[in-house]
Amino acid sequence: MTRTLLLSIYLLNGHLNADFMNNWPQWRGPLGTGEAPRSTPPTTWSETENIRWKTPIQGKGHASPIVWNDHIFLTSTDPNGEKLGPPLPQPKGAHNNLDAQRKHQFIVIALSRKTGKILWETTVRNSRPHGSTHESGTWASASPVTDGKHVYAFFGSNGIYCLDFNGRVKWEKDLGDMIVKHGHGEGASPALSKDALIVNWDHEGDSFIVALNKRDGSELWRKGRDEVTSWATPIVINEGKHEQVVVCGTNAIRSYDIRTGETIWSCRGLSNNVVASPVYSNGILFAGSSYDTRKMMAIRIREAKGDLTQTDRILWESQFRPPYVPSPLLVDNTLYYLRHYQNILTRRQADTGKETSGPFRLAGLLNIYASPVAANGNIYITDQQGNTLVIDHKNPRPLRVNQLSEGINASAAMAGKDLLLRGTRHLYCISQREE
Repeated sequence: MTRTLLLSIYLLNGHLNADFMNNWPQWRGPLGTGEAPRSTPPTTWSETENIRWKTPIQGKGHASPIVWNDHIFLTSTDPNGEKLGPPLPQPKGAHNNLDAQRKHQFIVIALSRKTGKILWETTVRNSRPHGSTHESGTWASASPVTDGKHVYAFFGSNGIYCLDFNGRVKWEKDLGDMIVKHGHGEGASPALSKDALIVNWDHEGDSFIVALNKRDGSELWRKGRDEVTSWATPIVINEGKHEQVVVCGTNAIRSYDIRTGETIWSCRGLSNNVVASPVYSNGILFAGSSYDTRKMMAIRIREAKGDLTQTDRILWESQFRPPYVPSPLLVDNTLYYLRHYQNILTRRQADTGKETSGPFRLAGLLNIYASPVAANGNIYITDQQGNTLVIDHKNPRPLRVNQLSEGINASAAMAGKDLLLRGTRHLYCISQREE
């Protein structure tokens, strides 16, 4: 089934509407695959070329921007007070202990996509943050999500907030405090279905997944998870008669009925420290991890039930070069993923797992935390130093390495002619200048 036909079926069935497809409303874009199917961003830019605007952002955050028409939303945290006392006890390997001694503003920001002007900044919380973060992390690493009417911002142990497009908080929810492995902080983003906001809460305590009524924050259901800490974002997919939410974990990948929270199917095989989120298309789920266990697998989930481990539901699997931090990218029938968080790219035929070309060492890039994205027949991969390599999707070859003057950990967002990159200090809107 071609991508064009698949998108048409989604639109006809009401699974995705035109506004949803024209925007970047959630982590990994409108399809949840990393692709912007209706976007045509530039392939060349620099600090002096094709920069539509560049806006300073208060505080720190690795949350990716999201886009709905003229609104861009992102989150940030900013220490704003004197030390409140001695550092809190932290696990071995924890970082940012000095920042953890201060109160922080937890901020939701809206910008004009047209001008880059900040429309509003709402501080939803002002308190000492819970826990610590990894040395490369922040307390605003989870990306927000929107349904076009409200924006939902998730700060993990520091709360969930629903705001309208004027920056007014409509409801908030505190799910408690996470006990995160190695003190490496929190980062899984929420997922949004038609009626529910889904939050995954895998940690070193009692892990669970919860569905909140997106209108008022009340709990629709909550299910315990036999899992340790993970940073994987759930994905909501339309498969069969009802939506289901899929979450990767150390002990199993699991699918939950969006209406009840009951487990539909599960599949074992991933590692500890699961970070990469899965992608899905045309009845097949692709999931991988790289830590103590290396695995990328394709699972046929159409009409699946029960334990799928080591069954013929596994279409293919590979131990070569699976991802750790960046999530995979799915374009047409092609799956891309990076080895661990290094500059080695694997390109496979999605339904068979065959490598018709590659792997590729990505010259000009170093360590990569941002997940790859795609638009208009091109693949965009951004490293922590602010370099973005653009690759031709049909004929895999490098087209251009574009450099910005600050580091980037957040994944890109795309809509229309615009590419949005969040650096350590600014949000960039990269767009082809009109002649």
